[in-house]
Amino acid sequence: MSDSPTHVVFDGEAGAIDCAIDWPAAAPPRGWALVLHPHPLHGGARGNKVVTTIARACTQEGLVVIRPDFRGVGASEGTFDSARGETADMVALVAQWRVRFPELANAPWVLAGFSFGTAVAAQLHATLADAGSGVMPSAVVLAGPAVKRFLFRDIALPADTLLIHGVQDEVVPLSEARAWAEQEALEISLVEDASHFFHGKLIELKALVTQKLQSSLAG
Repeated sequence: MSDSPTHVVFDGEAGAIDCAIDWPAAAPPRGWALVLHPHPLHGGARGNKVVTTIARACTQEGLVVIRPDFRGVGASEGTFDSARGETADMVALVAQWRVRFPELANAPWVLAGFSFGTAVAAQLHATLADAGSGVMPSAVVLAGPAVKRFLFRDIALPADTLLIHGVQDEVVPLSEARAWAEQEALEISLVEDASHFFHGKLIELKALVTQKLQSSLAG
C-alpha cells in the first residue's frame, strides 16, 4: 500500500463520499480494488488495520485500491443507513470510478470488505449483477463476514468467494459465520486463534488474500 495515498471525492446519494486511493509501485496498474470498512457506529473507518492489510495485498499485486469512508465517517456526508444507503453509495462510486479513470474501466477488479463492509460488498455485488452492467469483479474477498446481520435484499455470491474468519471471533461467532456460509454454499478459510480484528494474525490474513488475488488475476 502506498505510504501517501491520494484522495478523491465521489458523489453518493447522501452527498460526498471521501476516499483514499492507494497506488501500486509498479506502473501501469493491472486493475483496481474496492475495500470496504467495518461498522461506522463502532469506530469503523478506512484506516482500519484489516482494511489496510487487504489493501496492501492488493497494491502488491499491482492493483489501485479505493478505500472509501462510509456516510457519516470522516469527511463523508450523510448518516449511517444499515447498509442500504451505503450500498447505493458504492453503486454510484463504481459508476463514477469508470468515468473518471477510463484507462481502468474495463480492467479486472476486486471487491473486498471487512465485518459490516462485507454486507455492503455482498449487496453491491448483487445490485451490479441485477443491472447487467458488465463490471462484475474478478474476485470477492470477505473477512469476518457479517453479511446476514445487514441484509436487505437477496444475494448470490460467486462460488469462489474468499471468506476469511477467525476461529476466536468474538463479534461474529464462528457458528454464525458457518451457518451463513452453508446457506450460501460457500467455504470458509479459518485463521486459528484469530479474533474478529485478527490481532496478531494480519500476516496470515494477508497471505490468504494474496493467494486469492494471484489465482483470480492470473494471466
